[in-house]
Amino acid sequence: MLKPTISLLLATGIVAAACTIGSGIPRTLEPTGSMLAMVAPASGVQVYECRIRQGDIDAFEWAFVAPDAKLYDQDGKEIGTHGAGPVWIANDGSRVMGKLVARADSPISGSIPWLLLAATSTGPAGRFSAVTSIQRVNTLGGTAPSKPCNLESLGKKAGVHYTADYRFFIQKH
Repeated sequence: MLKPTISLLLATGIVAAACTIGSGIPRTLEPTGSMLAMVAPASGVQVYECRIRQGDIDAFEWAFVAPDAKLYDQDGKEIGTHGAGPVWIANDGSRVMGKLVARADSPISGSIPWLLLAATSTGPAGRFSAVTSIQRVNTLGGTAPSKPCNLESLGKKAGVHYTADYRFFIQKH
């Protein structure tokens, strides 16, 4: 039986995916010459650190540090992780690094942007070894913390929960 949080994650992902079929994903986020190979719902945190604002030593801001999320298959089974780099690591040891190509605001207020990333395999053969592009869509949450970033919280980190669908593409044959 699925844990309630994973069931909710999958239900949210399925509903969100249904809302983005067709023209729901901006054209700027569509990879060229690729075909969809896999969709992996993710759940985790976006990690932020309270820092001095660049160019203003009297101001503070929450700065993005890294994602820390688990990836699931469509049945709710954990298949890998997503972390700093950005990198996606499958349970089989294969991994893929991403480089930002394009971004679009999430249609849901308070949610991190949707992204298109160019991908490079950096690990052994496996689930992610043929991936050429990655989309992050259907995001919910994950924006900078709402709690104050000030002198007292300087240097402290905070994780903000988010969910997203990561869509992995491979080269068309």
